[in-house]
Amino acid sequence: MNHTPSPHMTEAAKSGAGLLCGLGLGPDRVRSPDSLTYTPSPSGGTPSSSPPLLMSPGLGCDGGGDWESREELRLRELEEARARAAQMEKTMRWWSDCTANWREKWSKVRAERNRARDEVRQLRQRLDALTKELTGARRERQELAAENEQLRLEAQRVRAEQNSPANASTAPASNSSTASTHSNQPREPDIKQDNQDEENVRDGPGSPEQEPVRDVDTDKPDKQKELELLEALLRAKSEAPDSWDIRSASSLRSVLSRQDRSRLLWEDLAALEEDSGKLNALQLRLDESQKVLLKEREDKHALIKNIEKLEVELSQWKLKYEELNKSKQEALKQMERLQVENAAEWGRRERLETEKLALERENKKLRAQMEDLEEQLARKRRQAASALDTDLKTIQCELFERNKELADLRHVHSKVKKQYQEKMAELAHANRRVEQHETEVKKLRLRVEELKKELGQAEDELDEAHNQTRKLQRSLDEQVEQTENLQVQLEHLQSRLRRQQNPGIFGKMRTSASSRFVPEDADAPPSDPDEDEEEELQLQIP
Repeated sequence: MNHTPSPHMTEAAKSGAGLLCGLGLGPDRVRSPDSLTYTPSPSGGTPSSSPPLLMSPGLGCDGGGDWESREELRLRELEEARARAAQMEKTMRWWSDCTANWREKWSKVRAERNRARDEVRQLRQRLDALTKELTGARRERQELAAENEQLRLEAQRVRAEQNSPANASTAPASNSSTASTHSNQPREPDIKQDNQDEENVRDGPGSPEQEPVRDVDTDKPDKQKELELLEALLRAKSEAPDSWDIRSASSLRSVLSRQDRSRLLWEDLAALEEDSGKLNALQLRLDESQKVLLKEREDKHALIKNIEKLEVELSQWKLKYEELNKSKQEALKQMERLQVENAAEWGRRERLETEKLALERENKKLRAQMEDLEEQLARKRRQAASALDTDLKTIQCELFERNKELADLRHVHSKVKKQYQEKMAELAHANRRVEQHETEVKKLRLRVEELKKELGQAEDELDEAHNQTRKLQRSLDEQVEQTENLQVQLEHLQSRLRRQQNPGIFGKMRTSASSRFVPEDADAPPSDPDEDEEEELQLQIP
């Protein structure tokens, strides 16, 4: 059976709720110790920016919000500074890689330039050697041409000597003179040809394309003419005695002149034999000189071809050298441009380093500020704990005062008995209200379950904050348990007061009540179980 609570109990409950509200503990903040589950701190060691769940009266909600916003701002600034520092490190690495690449390219260009210089130096040395060989060949050629000229002069002199005795000979030697004239006439173009060859040789290497090559076939008629000359001389030698015998037979008158003529003839024959020997020797020397000239001409043509080939190669190497000079100039321009860019990048790098140092200084300042804020937070937590201790002491003092008031209420209990009849009528009305309250309690329980679910969600959201304030929460929960124990003691006192008011009706319940609770006063009346149930319902309803 349900009964209405006494007005003293409702007043005590209201006063206890006022004390809890004064401590900052509302009905939605009071939780059982089992509901406090341990939640791990977030990874990375980053402190939670949410405010603590339970605050002391000295810490206001506005101060917690400001601290949270400031901490979020500081964390955001730290993240931006870290991102900027990482970006700066990336740019520095990129610029160092660029400078290394440009240094490698410049070393390659320098190696190519040195290689080209070595090749040009080798080509110049080769060209100098070839020019020296060419000058030596020209000198040898001039010497050979001089020797050939001397040989030709000797041959002309010998021919002139041969022609002079042939012209000075008498009538018996007319055949030989005619043969010699016939042999000298075809030799005139040969002499002209030799003079042309000498002029071509004297022209030198300046006009190599105008030098004719003398064939061996052109020398054959000259040799044949010389052989005919020798045969004519021999015939003259063989026919000379016969002609002189005929003349001696016809002219017997001049024996002395005949002997003189024979002596002159024999002298002429001896001179002719000597001249023929000299002519043969000169012919051999002439053949050898012609062979040497042919070899020299062949060597000369080979040298001319080599010179032309070397001139072509020299022109090609000159073109390559010009191209290398152009590439060198372009590389120098590119190097100057890269040096300017590198200097600009070094300046940018120094500027970035100064910015990095400034950011590091700012980070140090922010870390110092964070340490100061953490110290302030710890100090505030200690102040909150000390404030809670003082509040608990004040609550105990108030509880002692309430006990005194309960003693006074015992004296007033006699007066309350007179109002018992009125209260019975009110009790019936209260029963109806209790039934209504039960329906409302069911609704409220459903609401409480929904609120518990919402509370669980809120607890999940605020687990990070609980990790920071876990110690404070545990201490506060212990204080709450102490306050609940005090409330239970207060309820015991109220129940004893009811037992004193109704000693005759509920005498049977005294033994059970005495076994459950230790009474402070042995003369206190037994408590009403219906009133106890109503009090429990009131305590369960937040």
